[in-house]
Amino acid sequence: MDTLLIFLSACLCVFVCVIIVQSEYYYQYTECDSTGARWRVAIPRSPGSCSDLPPPTRGTDCSFSCPAGKFLEMSTQQCTPCAAGSYSLGSGLRFDQWDAIPAGFTSLASFLDTGPNGEDIQACKSSSWTPQGVYLESNRDECTVSLVYAVHLEKQGSVSFTYQYPDNNIFFEFYVQNEQCQEMAQTDDQKWIKVTNNGEWDTHTVSLKSGTNILYWRTTGILVGGKMVKPVLLKNIQIEGVAYTSECFPCRPGWFSPTPGSSSCQPCPSNTYSVKGASSCTPCPEHHYSHEGWPECKERPPCSEKDYFQIHTACDSEGKTQVLYRWVEPKICVENITGAVELPATGQREPCPPCNPGYYNSNDSTCLPCPPGTHSDGTYTCAQCPAGTEPVLGYEYKWWNVLPSNMKTSCFNVGNSKCDDKNGWEVAGDHIRSGAGSSDNDYLILSLHVPGFKVPASLSGMTGSEFGRITFVFETICSADCELYFMMDVNRKSTTVVESWEGSKGKQSYSHSMTRNASVTYTWAFQRTNHALDEHSRCYSDCSFTHTLNNRTLTFDLSALSDVASLTIGPSFTSKGTKYLHLFNISLCGHGGKRAAVCTDNVTDVSNKDDQSDAAQFVNSVDSFICQSTIIPSDGRGFRMAISSQSISLADTFIGATVDTVLNGVIKYFCCVQVPDVCLCSFSSTQVTASCDLGRSSVITVRCNPEKSERGELSVPSSCPAGTCDGCTFHFLWESASACPRCTEDDYHRIEGACKGGVQETLYVWNEPKLCTKGVSLPPRSSSPCEAIALWLKVGVGGGAFVAVLLISLTCYFWKKNKRLEYKYSRLVMSANKECELPAADSCGLAEGEEPDDDVVYAQKPSLLGKLRAIANKEDGESSESVQLKSSQSDRWVLG
Repeated sequence: MDTLLIFLSACLCVFVCVIIVQSEYYYQYTECDSTGARWRVAIPRSPGSCSDLPPPTRGTDCSFSCPAGKFLEMSTQQCTPCAAGSYSLGSGLRFDQWDAIPAGFTSLASFLDTGPNGEDIQACKSSSWTPQGVYLESNRDECTVSLVYAVHLEKQGSVSFTYQYPDNNIFFEFYVQNEQCQEMAQTDDQKWIKVTNNGEWDTHTVSLKSGTNILYWRTTGILVGGKMVKPVLLKNIQIEGVAYTSECFPCRPGWFSPTPGSSSCQPCPSNTYSVKGASSCTPCPEHHYSHEGWPECKERPPCSEKDYFQIHTACDSEGKTQVLYRWVEPKICVENITGAVELPATGQREPCPPCNPGYYNSNDSTCLPCPPGTHSDGTYTCAQCPAGTEPVLGYEYKWWNVLPSNMKTSCFNVGNSKCDDKNGWEVAGDHIRSGAGSSDNDYLILSLHVPGFKVPASLSGMTGSEFGRITFVFETICSADCELYFMMDVNRKSTTVVESWEGSKGKQSYSHSMTRNASVTYTWAFQRTNHALDEHSRCYSDCSFTHTLNNRTLTFDLSALSDVASLTIGPSFTSKGTKYLHLFNISLCGHGGKRAAVCTDNVTDVSNKDDQSDAAQFVNSVDSFICQSTIIPSDGRGFRMAISSQSISLADTFIGATVDTVLNGVIKYFCCVQVPDVCLCSFSSTQVTASCDLGRSSVITVRCNPEKSERGELSVPSSCPAGTCDGCTFHFLWESASACPRCTEDDYHRIEGACKGGVQETLYVWNEPKLCTKGVSLPPRSSSPCEAIALWLKVGVGGGAFVAVLLISLTCYFWKKNKRLEYKYSRLVMSANKECELPAADSCGLAEGEEPDDDVVYAQKPSLLGKLRAIANKEDGESSESVQLKSSQSDRWVLG
């Protein structure tokens, strides 16, 4: 429990006292007594200095207060005007300078869940709210840090402060206690501060009761995974209801108060600046500029295409117009430096479009409304209505050379003041179109004021509640989540949305009837996207992809993966023992430009209230292609409910799909397998962190796995259990049967069956392993007639029979010849066995008229066949020539 001790009149003299001068003490009032009186006492600035202090004197009445612009000068107890360069609220306090923590403020740190020995309290002693000049910055760690200020109000008052709270991974609460440290009754809207968008400031106001009020601004970080959180920024604390102020506040840099007695300061005009406590502003140096309220000047940049816009001139006396270019005001760029662009030249003079219906072209080529009782379609002079008819009053705008006098255009952005001076819509001949704006999430405004309606006399007696009707034709051409709003403001009370259209819409007409005769302003507001991006377009995936591999086109249909998938990883633990999980939500397809993955934060709803009906209003969300949340279970830090925090976008923009290992500089973590992995990859986020100068990027590798279901399973690299190894690039593997390419004719083959009964069946089967899905189906089983004996079989049988006959004939021929040789050989053997008888000489010639039985060829050494022939001829006595026989050793015949 924090306590506040105030010493009002104590001064204990000790051994040595020193002489006190005016600058070494200050005055302060005592508490008011029951009669409403109080005393003014002197308080030494240094402990132990207590001699020669002025004696206590009766102070002003407790209800006394100074008017705005003055302060209570305690030495005289009179209201004194503030000097130039400072201001006073009179009965209020304002703190808008944070060079140091102002007097009276205290920063206290602790840990939400202290350890058994209090070690966590010691670890948080260095945590504190830190002054940063124009604002106060909260801590960035897991410690709980409270900024405390005690104030006594003489009457009911209030406290208001301006803050920036972009990261709901921090608890940020504001509450009030009385002097007994009892928390005063507050609603959840008062206690739990609403999250702001990046760069936006909001104001929170709480009523205070009279008496002592102790104000607490408390933050508690939810820091897991080593991530840095964005701190809460606090400035412009103002308290109303105090009795007096004893000093004036200096004007902050960029502001000034020119005269004494000011109750507020004024911002310095454009192209000037000032320091703290200034009574005037100093002009910026040459080639420098500043906007209103800037504490310093900046160098003027070179001019670019974003610094000018296009307009059409009014029709001249010759009925012609031309395109002109004008610099955006206030002009901050410089033309005559390197890299600067010049203002484009004026366009050629062109004929003006005709006047709008109900107007006529005057002699000076300007369009003027037709007089009462006449009509015109804009191309001819006004003519009287025929007898018995009356003109139909109304506005009809068909041509847009200049903006009609009852229409206005503007640009609006809550967090971007640069949009205020730009044209929201531009005239373009036969239509009017949305302008460039300064960023994609600007609201481009076009308004039409109608002072009232007049029903034609011919219809005044008819029943019906329609007083008028507005009809317009529009078309939206968008590549992101654009939206067109049509709004209406009746009698300048409040603007309500009549209808809205999201995304691209073809040319169409819309009508709205007016059921009451009143002054009305119609407004069209167009926003390219509700997410600020530098680009003016965004790509998204339609869950289809084609790739050519080996002269074959693979088509992937990933529509079964279009719904949002979730992946939970963990648990992990922080250095202080906090248990947490990582939750990823992934939207693979673009859903028409929308990012369907949503991650929510509920840290601002972890109060101790029993009623949970209002929980939804404290839940914040992030929508993206891929987002991540940190889940702290209810037992992680003793909370009564699970906490979803640190919701961040990992993928704001879809870059492309590929089967390559690198796309846009992002390397795919998972390797390719037989069927190419589709890398629906490269998603990127514009959120820049301390370690990711270029923002985050994510890669989803979609892998064909027929054994998985159509939805499949998500996983992360085993070496990077949090999905990322460097905190900047995230990798996911999505295995699914739907990730296989669509089946084609190349994925199956034909099998022909045997011919049975004159019928042959043909089957079609998938190639194994089957790595495709959907696409073409297998052709049905088919049957076709076939012949009993095929032609090839006939040819084969005939050829075989011919070869068999030929082989048999040759065998018989050689067998017969061999028998003759065998017979002659036997005769030779028989003749050789006769003893003491020499063989007769062989004849080398033939007797006249004798035919040889065989052809005999003699070589230098007679062959066996020749010798047999000679023996046979000798026996027949027909030999006419003899040869000399060799020795008896030559009787051995050698088969040569």
